[in-house]
Amino acid sequence: MFARWLQRQWFQRRLTPALWLLLPLLLPVNLLFVVVAAWRRRQAEPQRLPVPVVVVGNLIVGGAGKTPLTLWLAGELRARGWCPGIVSRGYGAAGGAARPVMPHSPAQETGDEPVLLARRSGVPVWVGRDRAAAGKALLAAHPEVDVVLCDDGLQHYRLARDVELAVFDRRGAGNGWRLPLGPLREPLRRLASVDAVIGNDFAAQCLAGRTPAFAMRLQPGEFWRLNEPAQRCPAAALRGRKLHALAGIGDPQRFFATLQGLGLEFVAHPFADHHAYVAADLRFGDDTVLLMTEKDAVKCAGLTTGEAWVLPVEADVSSALTDLIVEKLRGRPIA
Repeated sequence: MFARWLQRQWFQRRLTPALWLLLPLLLPVNLLFVVVAAWRRRQAEPQRLPVPVVVVGNLIVGGAGKTPLTLWLAGELRARGWCPGIVSRGYGAAGGAARPVMPHSPAQETGDEPVLLARRSGVPVWVGRDRAAAGKALLAAHPEVDVVLCDDGLQHYRLARDVELAVFDRRGAGNGWRLPLGPLREPLRRLASVDAVIGNDFAAQCLAGRTPAFAMRLQPGEFWRLNEPAQRCPAAALRGRKLHALAGIGDPQRFFATLQGLGLEFVAHPFADHHAYVAADLRFGDDTVLLMTEKDAVKCAGLTTGEAWVLPVEADVSSALTDLIVEKLRGRPIA
């Protein structure tokens, strides 16, 4: 409960009165975080892989749309003749050793987002606490891979990178303070050194400065049934039914707003990002229909007894971002 309350304070446009009251307690922690982050960055010895690396990350804690963007980029690069692979930390995964992720890998062993990446991308996916080691293991197992995408690795400086993308969602940079007074892992001036800033339903230009900025929209697809993925359902068929929607993502309200945009009325159930669901979390009555994100579906399969539908989304980004990345990977200046 405190974590949710604190996040609500963070994503205001300035320090709230509550944070001002907590300033004597939080400011020393904030200063310690800044010092430790700077020390860790200086201590990191970047490991360069034999192929180019593109890091998709963000400055704020929690999700902002990195995984949909990584999926989009994997598809874009494949369409242009590249052979990408994906590495990720695997948040919540058991152990930290490098290992492959299969479409049906248990989320508790590899993390929820890597399983989603393995299901949707069609490219090799590996996880590990040390992303450089995970990248080396991926390349050893898949020598055909000629570019590695790192999902959520902007602050993992042990992995050398050729391109950095920073993603923000509609919450922006919140109050602009670093943890624990605000949501930032690094200061906003860090954006001057990335290759592009991407705004997920957010005008990224207001933060990007001279860094190229691109707009991203998440386009909803057709619902598929949780325990029968081949079965599809349009949003119109769900209108008027007793709906409950759950979301355990960085910004659950983003998912709920998407459902409202589809004309659906429902009872909303927000959960913490990467929430480990149990059957009791999904019990809302025998006559109800449950709606969820693809990320939640990775962990909810087998826990429901009633009707449950999953809403997939696709990132929509200008191909100019792909042009910028490909030119960077080829070592040629952008025109």
